[in-house]
Amino acid sequence: MTLLETVAVAFWVMLPAYVPNNAAVLAGGGRPIDGGRTWGDKRVLGDGKSWRGTAAGVLAGLALAGALTVAEPSVSGAVGFDLPEFTPLAALGLAGGAMLGDILASFAKRRTGRQRGAMFPGVDQLDFVVVSLPLTALVATEWFFEWFTWEVILVIVVLTPLLHVATNMIAYKLGLKNEPW
Repeated sequence: MTLLETVAVAFWVMLPAYVPNNAAVLAGGGRPIDGGRTWGDKRVLGDGKSWRGTAAGVLAGLALAGALTVAEPSVSGAVGFDLPEFTPLAALGLAGGAMLGDILASFAKRRTGRQRGAMFPGVDQLDFVVVSLPLTALVATEWFFEWFTWEVILVIVVLTPLLHVATNMIAYKLGLKNEPW
């Protein structure tokens, strides 16, 4: 695979994991997952992690994986190399893993005394990658190892923080987020 192909595959294959957190922000609110419970004197997760946002995020990732699978033959033909079609389990691993990673990062933030929206460098940018990749490898093993080469994973680890910062800045400028990170 050329560098361009590797970057294109990395971006394509991660789209169902990139979109859920953004969809959760847009659809969020409602009942918090932790039900307002505390652990010690700190919330378990906080109001920012709601059932509605989590469900919307997973559904958005699944829908995008489905749309990409339908579009794949045309897009692959146009670019001249193969891009992945998503199996249902791969889509679920990516989208569900992204949301689970975000929830676990929220848990870690509360344990370290960070408030909702506080910056947590590294964790904020890679939480969904760190959980979605192993979960996808677990539930869609053959598919995962067909598309996630070491080179693709390296591109994802480098590309994701850059995309995360850029999309958060855009959301902040549009008034969709209260902080630019």
